[in-house]
Amino acid sequence: MSTGSDLQPDSYYPYHPSHVLPAVFSALIGVSFVIHVYQNFRYKFWTTTFWMSWGGAVFTVGWITRAISSYHTSNFNLYIVQNVFIYAGPPIYSATAYNIIGRLLHYLPMHAPLHPNRVTTFFVWVGAAVESLTVTGAARMASNVDDLSKYKSGGTLISTALLLQAVIESMVVCVVSLVHYRATHAGHPPPPNVRRLFITLYGTSFLIIFRCICRAIESFTIFTQIDSCIEGHCSSIITHEWYLYSFEAAPMVLFTYWLNIRHPGRLLPGQKTRYLDLDCQTERLGPGWIDKRSMIQTIIDPFDVSGMIAGKPNHEAFWLWPEKYPVASDGSFALGTASNVRKSQSKAAQKPESAHELLPSQSA
Repeated sequence: MSTGSDLQPDSYYPYHPSHVLPAVFSALIGVSFVIHVYQNFRYKFWTTTFWMSWGGAVFTVGWITRAISSYHTSNFNLYIVQNVFIYAGPPIYSATAYNIIGRLLHYLPMHAPLHPNRVTTFFVWVGAAVESLTVTGAARMASNVDDLSKYKSGGTLISTALLLQAVIESMVVCVVSLVHYRATHAGHPPPPNVRRLFITLYGTSFLIIFRCICRAIESFTIFTQIDSCIEGHCSSIITHEWYLYSFEAAPMVLFTYWLNIRHPGRLLPGQKTRYLDLDCQTERLGPGWIDKRSMIQTIIDPFDVSGMIAGKPNHEAFWLWPEKYPVASDGSFALGTASNVRKSQSKAAQKPESAHELLPSQSA
C-alpha cells in the first residue's frame, strides 16, 4: 500500500500516520463512552440509548488500535482492526437517533405520522443493513490491499453503505420535521424538552449526513484513482491523513458529546405509555399506541398506509379523552419537574430538607 518513497516499503498506510491524533481522539471518545454508560445507569434509559454505549465502545477500540497501529504500520492485523472498527462505529451511533424518534412519537402520539414502534424497527433494520455493508466493505478493503479487484469491491460496498446511511438520515430529518411542524402548529407550542430534542435530532443527523457525504467522496476517490495511485500519482485525499480526522473523527466526537449534554433521559420519560397531554404541560399514563387491526393486516400493511390513504387511520386516538387516563404523579418533563433518576436517590436528597423543615416546628 505504500506509495511514497520515504515510507516503509511494507507499510499499509500511504502516509506517515500520526501517533498523537489517534490517541487524542481515542481519549475523547472513550471519555464520552464512559459518560454514556454512567448516564444510562443514572437515567435507566438503556432501551433507548444503549447504542451510544455500544457504538462508543466500538469506536474507542478503533481509535486505540489505530494509535497502536501507527507505531506498527506493517502489522496486517492491527491495520484491519482499526479500519473495520472506525468504519463500524458511526452507523451504531446512528441507531440511537432511531430509538429517540420512536420514544418521541410515543410521547407525542397526536403528532406521530406512523406507529412509533414500527418507525423505530424500520430505521433499525435498515441501519443494520448499513452496518453489515460497512463492516464487510471495510474488512474486504483492509484485507485485500494487494488485490485490486477485491479492494475495489470493498470500496464499492462502503460507498453504497455511506450513501444509504445518508438517505436514512435524510428520512430521519423528514420525520422529525413533520412532527416538529405538527407540534408547532398545534393549539399550544411544544414545551422546552421537546424543542431541545428537535434541535438535538436535527444537529446530530446533520453531523451524520456531513460525515457520510465526505467519506463517500473519499471512498469514490479511492475507487476511481486507485490505478493511478499504484503508479505513484495519488490524490491528496488518499495521501493525507487529516481528511480522516476532519470528516470522520471530529463530527462523531461532536455527535457523541452532544448526546452527553442533551441526553434524552433528561428530556423524556422512561415509560412508553407516558404521553404529553394536549395542553403541552400535563403528562398522563395512557394505554400506548393501539392498532385496531388484526395481526395479519398489520403484517401486510405495517405502517397502515391503506388507512392513511383512506383518511381513517386504524389506531385509537386515546389522547382525545384525557379524563380516562391518570396524570403522572411524579411531575412533568415538559415543566422540568420530573426525572428518570432513581426514586431512592431523590428521596435521599429530600430527607435533609424535610428534617430541616421539621426543626422550626419542633422548637416552637
